[in-house]
Amino acid sequence: MKKSITLTVNGTAHTIEVEPRTLLVHAIREILNLTGTHVGCDTSSCGACTILIEGKSAKSCTVLAVQANGKSITTVEGLATAEGLHALQEGFHLNHALHCGFCTPGMMLRAVELLEKPQPQRRRDPLGNIRQPVPLHRIQQYRQGHSIRFRQDGRPRIALH
Repeated sequence: MKKSITLTVNGTAHTIEVEPRTLLVHAIREILNLTGTHVGCDTSSCGACTILIEGKSAKSCTVLAVQANGKSITTVEGLATAEGLHALQEGFHLNHALHCGFCTPGMMLRAVELLEKPQPQRRRDPLGNIRQPVPLHRIQQYRQGHSIRFRQDGRPRIALH
């Protein structure tokens, strides 16, 4: 028996019908057609499905769509504005911090949360994703410079060294 839920995704309210067992990642991808949120591992280990729910990162493969009813959700598609890419998206691009790009959306959303709400475990677990080691130094280099510039300005802006 389907349930009617309302999700505010990237600032737009959507009322959809879902089975109670529907995972949020599937509602986002298959019903709302926002395919930037990826399904990677099916075990909640990789972080490719990471989104922001009420500003906090969550692996959407572990959340039922009905649990997100009435909540505000941000996907990677919601980071950019009419003026262009979010500073973090542009920084990943400019610093070639993408590797294959599959888990990049999840890394970006986790990084946005960390930049806006620094946490004590930031050094121990900077992104919460499984990733290839090749671009990690570029991601960390960009994030370090970006976070300082972001806090000084109070608005997103590219901070290159």
